Order: sequence, then C-alpha cells, then structure tokens
Amino acid sequence: MENGNHEIPENANEHCPGPQSESAGKADACEGCPNQQICATAPKGPDPDLVAIVERMATVKHKILVLSGKGGVGKSTFSAQLSFALADMDYQVGLLDIDICGPSIPKMLGLEGQDIHQSNLGWSPIYLESNLGVMSIGFMLPHPDEAVIWRGPRKNGLIKQFLKDVHWGELDYLVVDAPPGTSDEHISIVQFLQATGINGAVIVTTPQQVSLIDVRKEISFCKKVGIRVLGVVENMSGLRQSIPDLKFAKLSEAGDENDVTEWALNYIKTNAPELLSMVTCSEVFDSSGGGAAKMCMEMGVPFLGKVPMDPQLCKAAEEGQSCFADQKCSTSAPALRRIIEKLVAAHQ
Repeated sequence: MENGNHEIPENANEHCPGPQSESAGKADACEGCPNQQICATAPKGPDPDLVAIVERMATVKHKILVLSGKGGVGKSTFSAQLSFALADMDYQVGLLDIDICGPSIPKMLGLEGQDIHQSNLGWSPIYLESNLGVMSIGFMLPHPDEAVIWRGPRKNGLIKQFLKDVHWGELDYLVVDAPPGTSDEHISIVQFLQATGINGAVIVTTPQQVSLIDVRKEISFCKKVGIRVLGVVENMSGLRQSIPDLKFAKLSEAGDENDVTEWALNYIKTNAPELLSMVTCSEVFDSSGGGAAKMCMEMGVPFLGKVPMDPQLCKAAEEGQSCFADQKCSTSAPALRRIIEKLVAAHQ
C-alpha cells in the first residue's frame, strides 16, 4: 500500500499518513496502530546528514548486515567470526556494532576496556589488526556493567554518528552487527545506508520453530524495505564434540554425580583407541520441522549452511579469539569457512 511516494505497512490503520510524514505516529489515525512508536521515532523527511553518510561510505565497497529474529542465536558470534575470516583473507574489514543496549562485539574480539580516539578525520575505530577495525557503544561506556537506557531517537542519533563520523578509510567489507528483531535500529540503519548501497543481509537462526517464526518476520522486513537476503545461517545445528573433549560422569543411586573422565578416557585409549578420532553428534534443538533449510525453500531465500554447536567456538568467543587461528574448533570452523566463502564468492 502506498501514500504518495511512501510505502505504508500492510498492518497500518486506515487513513495512515505514511511513515515519512511529519505527523507519522502522532496523527489521530495512528492511535492503536502497532507501528505507532516506530513511526513516531523514525527519522522524517530529507536529512542533510545523509549526504555526509554517503560521502563517508563512498570508500566502503561492500556493506553486509547481520540480523536475527530471535536473541541468543549466535548472531554476534557469527559477525565476529565473519570479520576475523575476511581479515584473514587480506581484506580490509570494519565491524560496526549497532546493538546499542547489548553490545557484545568488544568482548568477542578481545577489545574490552579500549577507548575511542578522535582526530581531524573523525572517530578512529579500534583496530584489532591493521586490516580489522571495530566500532561499538561498548567502547564508550564507563563500566561494562553500565546499562544503556535509551529511547529510539537517541539510538538513531548514535547510529547516524557512527556512520557519518567514524573514519573507516578504504574498506572492502563493512559488517554491521544489528540487535535482534525489527526495531528502531534496523529502520535507521536501512534508511541511513540505503542511498550508499547495501549488499544485503545475512540472517542467523537456530533450528527450532520458536526461532524460525521470528526469522520469517526478519525476512519479511528485509523484503519490505528492499534489502536483499544474502542467505540464512542455521547456527547451533546439533552438538558436535570430539571424544577427548567429553566429560564423563557416573550417577550414584542418590543422584550424586561423580567425575570419571580420566578413567573413561584411559579405558578408551586402551580398548578402543580408534574412537579418539571420532566426533559425537547429538541434537540439542528440535529440527523435525525441517529447520532453516526448509524455511528458506518456502520463503525463496538462499540457505547458506549449518554451523554445529561447538564448545570450542564458545570458548573462542569468550576469549575474543578467531576460531580459525588454530585447529581447536575442528567442527565449527570448517562449516563457518564454507559459509563465508559462499558470501565472498557472491561479491566477486
């Protein structure tokens, strides 16, 4: 549905003035509309700062949004590892964290406690490597436990400032880690970057229906605002662990748990050493509904692949390390690399 040149959401009230109208979210016709708060806080009309953003982004070749419908699916972990991998491929990479209320990127790149510096060119990203720069509100907080209690306009203002004031220099890829859902931050990043050319969005989910329900909404959001879905990643797709990484326990009749890991591993080494090179596989989430692959087929978007739940990947994220730096993430790193190579190939 359209009003002049502005698209009106399908679930809008009758006589909707349009999301770009000055009266959006404030008119009598907006009362009770599910979009009222978003429309009231979203930027309206021509924005002179958009020119500054276009100029700043002119040196960035590819812009990729990383989205999720549900929180806790590993979106920020994927963003961090995607950035690590692209930097390892000798690309110039920027990672922008716009999860204003829950910035986890500084932790996942081992950059906690760093401060942002300003020069005559603008804000300087925090550099992990010479070709991997990071920007996040997490660098601005006086204490990591500090809560960010901001309404939409203030969030939008900071996102705009990140885009127009951060001096990224020449970048091959700008990875934008967004919060879960389809809220103010998502509307803002799309509006601010659309004129500069967004390559598309990668959407991260877990296999179970409770996550896929929200991912369908995320895909719908992308289609409505004209963002190409580069593909969906099914994260935590089963638990994979090598035998030597397992912990073994014996339960007593009283239900007490006794650690027998040393005994069990010695038994395996002595009696079945070939098991030590094997990987255990178990399903953590119910994927009987077909998981992300089936959903992608139904919604007509690419399925990029599955990444298993890997305790070593979790440890790498906690320590701010790349899962590609060594052979410890033996089950997750190859899966992530295949997905990232697909993304890179699509932009060559």
